[in-house]
Amino acid sequence: MQNYSLSDEERELAQLVRQFADEVVAPVAYEADRTHTLPLDVVAQMGEMGLFGLPFPEEVGGQGGDHFAVCLAIEGLARVDQSIAITLEAGVSLGAMPIYRHGTQEQKDRYLPDLLAGRALAGFGLTEPEAGSDAGATRTTARLQGGQWVINGSKQFITNSGTDITSFVTVTAVTGEADGRKEISTIIVPTGTDGFEVGPAYDKLGWHASDTHPLTFTDARVPEENLLGERGRGFANFLHALDEGRIAIAALATGAAEGCLEAALDYAQKRTVFGEALSTRQSAQFTLARMQQRVHNARLAWHHAARLCDAGKPFKTEAAIAKLTASDAAMDNARDATQIFGGNGFMNEYPVARHFRDSKILEIGEGTNEVQLLVIARSLGVA
Repeated sequence: MQNYSLSDEERELAQLVRQFADEVVAPVAYEADRTHTLPLDVVAQMGEMGLFGLPFPEEVGGQGGDHFAVCLAIEGLARVDQSIAITLEAGVSLGAMPIYRHGTQEQKDRYLPDLLAGRALAGFGLTEPEAGSDAGATRTTARLQGGQWVINGSKQFITNSGTDITSFVTVTAVTGEADGRKEISTIIVPTGTDGFEVGPAYDKLGWHASDTHPLTFTDARVPEENLLGERGRGFANFLHALDEGRIAIAALATGAAEGCLEAALDYAQKRTVFGEALSTRQSAQFTLARMQQRVHNARLAWHHAARLCDAGKPFKTEAAIAKLTASDAAMDNARDATQIFGGNGFMNEYPVARHFRDSKILEIGEGTNEVQLLVIARSLGVA
């Protein structure tokens, strides 16, 4: 990685994660992908390194870093395995961060120590069959009855929701109406709650080692104090987390784009075609140059958005630009890298094949790229 105005501490973190990715994550990535298995021993090592606690203050068990720091780690992991990178991203932004920001002291004391140490994971149940980009269309309900929330509904595509170390999921649910509009709140539902069922893992196109399940709630009951944050503020609180998440996804996509570039460059230099290295062909040179351009632009975009975020300045539009730029870069670089590899690029044992499958979701998740365009258009006053 080039400098990109990193501090000494940030550069050290980036190098540490890069080394961990190469020495620990990469050797097991193919088998984890092939067997659709999240390697929990790798997750545990990430916890021991403090990666899950990066953006949290030391007084709650964190590392005292910021959003930029965890995005650096996510980018470094995504170079070799997007599934591991998204496990960290979701574990921080969707698992632990809502508890830290909106939880009561009792909720923080109960859940944060294990989440920040990587001993536990948590999911965030937002998306539903009829509520994807239109999250306000939530149909899952929660009604108070005898001091308990009674939850009914379903969620889909929920990351980190069914692992052996999943502690709970936080779900958005309609808890009433206010001024004729749905009142949406967030509620903590511990693993093992009666009436809470985690469905079989999805058979996905990519991110095979990432844990993803549908969830069903049938009269699932949790105590009233499991309300997370202020009643009726669940959707509003999530929107802020979504903007931050878009920066993290942009960092992940940048790492994926760089991983494709590194693999393609190495292959082009070693592959002999008609007696010459493939890298001596101008067509390959131009392809590699375009790939480097995309990585550079994507990294600048997410760095800028993350710096604004950590400085407490408005960053919604910049996050959308970063997510759009980086996800396009990841998909384009995956396609180009696969082409450079030729027939080998079609073999799953090569990382570019996994990046080709994995990168498509980056144009869909955390708000589709069409949603990002809408956000950017609104900032221009034309939507």
